[in-house]
Amino acid sequence: MKQLDDFYLNQEEPIKGIFLALKEIILKQDQEITNTLKYGMPFFSYKGKMFCYLWIHKKLKEPYIGIVEGKHFDEVFLIQENRSRMKIMLFDVNEDLPLEQIEIIIRKAIDLYKTGIVKI
Repeated sequence: MKQLDDFYLNQEEPIKGIFLALKEIILKQDQEITNTLKYGMPFFSYKGKMFCYLWIHKKLKEPYIGIVEGKHFDEVFLIQENRSRMKIMLFDVNEDLPLEQIEIIIRKAIDLYKTGIVKI
């Protein structure tokens, strides 16, 4: 757990604040969500199955939520780039987080597992 905490604390502002807010938003969506450090980044799992993660876009230097099963999503604000399965939701560090969009996407991602579209 210390490595996970250190990940958040070692980020520079404003990314640190954005990641901490995103962590709180994601975790409050369902009591079965856990947060662990995998591949050097914070991953969120639902009943042990990874469904999203936080990272910083290499070229744009903007924080984002990566949706593991993003291929199931049609929202125009999700970006696929060269990924076959995942999509990302970028955040502008100079704007407020789009709370409603984030909550909808997280709930929709969890529903993929709850409904059996993606097997746990």
